[in-house]
Amino acid sequence: MPVYFTNQVVEVVNNLNKNGFLTGNGEFVDKDFLPSYKWMIKQMDKRINNNGLMPIWLWATKPNLSEEGHFNKGTKAVCLTVEIPENKVLLSDFDAWHCVLNDGFCAISEEEDRLFDQGKLTITKEQSWERIFHLAKLRNSEMWNNGDQIVQGVTSVIQKEQILNIEYFIAN
Repeated sequence: MPVYFTNQVVEVVNNLNKNGFLTGNGEFVDKDFLPSYKWMIKQMDKRINNNGLMPIWLWATKPNLSEEGHFNKGTKAVCLTVEIPENKVLLSDFDAWHCVLNDGFCAISEEEDRLFDQGKLTITKEQSWERIFHLAKLRNSEMWNNGDQIVQGVTSVIQKEQILNIEYFIAN
């Protein structure tokens, strides 16, 4: 079974011990990104039978916890190592996800980007966003093959028994 990593505020451990599971929490979503999250929830509903729940964000490789940007500086947090069945995780390209966050077209070539800007394509911006899930296609495209691909995932529930390790850290 695949192993993933998720960074959470330390209070999540209390909820986990109390409830026996974790779910996504919309209170941490910046209101500017709410439309993007709603789009992702629809994709989760369509692709992994999510039932409209908020996503829990996962990483396919363990993040470097000493880097900045995981949380505001000084936040007490945890990195959970979790084992989740493949059919309960929707993987996507982290960099391409920013097309959705920024309400932009997800082009696979400079030419396609130019044609979209000129209104000469039949694919819509929203249809292009579904490309974030096509990891191999993105990795082999001229627009997205510029280094190591960062793979993220979303799931709707993490059960206590799926947690392999809890690593505490303070965000830089």
